[in-house]
Amino acid sequence: MKPVLERLIQKAVHEYGKRKGLELPAPFDFDLTVTRDATHGDLATNVAFKLAKEVRERPNLVADQIVLLLQQETEKDKKAAILNRIEVAGGGFINFYLAKASLAAVLTEVYEKDSRYGESDFGRGRKVLLEFVSANPTGPLTIAHGRQAAVGDALSRILKKTGHDVTTEYYLNDAGRQMNFLGDSVWARYAELVKFEAAFPEEGYRGEYIRELAAKLLSVKQDSLLHEAPEKRREICREFAKEEMMNLIREDLENMRVSFNHYFSESVLYEKKTVDGTLNFLTDQGHLYEKEGALWFRSTDFGDDKDRVVKKSSGEYTYLAPDIAYHRYKFERGFNWVINLWGPDHHGYIPRLKAACQALGHAPDQIDIRIVQLTTLYRKGVPVRMSTRAGEFVTLKELMDEVGVDATRFFFIMRKMESPLDFDLELAKEKSQENPVYYLQYAYARIASLLKFANQTISPKVNCERLSSNEETDLIKMITEFPKILTQASELLEPYRLTDYMRDLATTFHKFYSFHRIVTEDQELTEARLLLAEATRIVLRNGLELLGISQPESM
Repeated sequence: MKPVLERLIQKAVHEYGKRKGLELPAPFDFDLTVTRDATHGDLATNVAFKLAKEVRERPNLVADQIVLLLQQETEKDKKAAILNRIEVAGGGFINFYLAKASLAAVLTEVYEKDSRYGESDFGRGRKVLLEFVSANPTGPLTIAHGRQAAVGDALSRILKKTGHDVTTEYYLNDAGRQMNFLGDSVWARYAELVKFEAAFPEEGYRGEYIRELAAKLLSVKQDSLLHEAPEKRREICREFAKEEMMNLIREDLENMRVSFNHYFSESVLYEKKTVDGTLNFLTDQGHLYEKEGALWFRSTDFGDDKDRVVKKSSGEYTYLAPDIAYHRYKFERGFNWVINLWGPDHHGYIPRLKAACQALGHAPDQIDIRIVQLTTLYRKGVPVRMSTRAGEFVTLKELMDEVGVDATRFFFIMRKMESPLDFDLELAKEKSQENPVYYLQYAYARIASLLKFANQTISPKVNCERLSSNEETDLIKMITEFPKILTQASELLEPYRLTDYMRDLATTFHKFYSFHRIVTEDQELTEARLLLAEATRIVLRNGLELLGISQPESM
């Protein structure tokens, strides 16, 4: 329906441009949106306003000319029988009133495509590497990591649905100072258990999980670490803790329905001399220079506010050096779009890494770095305080245990990722329509129950012109928006758009359900409404699957 109209509008636009002696871009950019007010038609376009800027005429005059051209096209194009009438309104908006049969044809499309409804080739040719979570294995996953996991996983599903070739990756930072602090912390707690005097590191990790790791290490190693050299016992503690924490992290992610194609270890970059090779490459390209014994990256050449050190005068790499090497490796694997979802503490790091990617020879639009803001948990209106280093934090596992995986995922996704999120624990546990995820699942279960009660075979060959009420028309129009919403969410990297849409769809269905009986003595009308209900169920299911949320048949 919309593709047919878009094609007709494009033809009218270029015929208009030809008559005005203008060479307009192809395709010409305009919006064709579903209206929320039936008095404004079913679809509306702002194309006249866009054209008015090109020809310096009033939008309403341009709209009149476009409508005449559209009417001529519809007379020649049999597919344009979807239109009932076209009107100019609002100073230049063009409103389209669709024939009821054309609206209903959408239901047939949804029914026949089923799980494929919403798929597109929008992202064809884009090979995407999506990196998210990438939490240091120095402790359990927190709710901050949980939000990154939910958003990243939903985004990967949406990108795949819209035709992108997506690979997901978790970057395992296992070669930095924080890992040494982890090892030292475990050693200190281990020493306590064996009554050996050892100072707890000032920058160590104090959570109860460190004591648990030390106790487990003691059960495996007994007191053998007392006989090891300091560096050796640090290494043993560090590697043991890393493996144990990664097992817990993988388990939490699996329970959250999040999976990764790859776990990439930072230590590999050093083992394969990738960091040295990358710095040598940048030196040869003239992007690095020495000053005061250190090695500097000319990041100001690519828009950063100052140049950055990649290798200290002591010979130690800064965090930037392995990150540049890692991103070089990303592109070497053939990815042409790299997406990173980071926590807010990395905000200032974005310009220097984007500068590094340009220095490596990649266009600015080949890397997108988005910040996933922090989440504040509220219990009965009071924020739950957290401090990772002190060990006073709510783990992702604890949150999932309390409110469930479905609510955890939905609440994490339902706001724009760049905005801080207030997570209401009480609301997330409510079995009421105030809880948005319960509201969606209730709509799905209500339809499943309805279809079971009807006990009829659904057929796409029904008289859909019987679906003539405002509530039925509004629901059909909402269903048609699903593919566009997925395209927008993937283009803008904003999965929250899908949660907004799903809530609107559920609201529209509940309104339809409250106004109209589905199973009636009128068999023709019943069949049409059952098809409408089934199409709604399909879209709800497809959307919930993309959000990683279950679809209960009863509640």
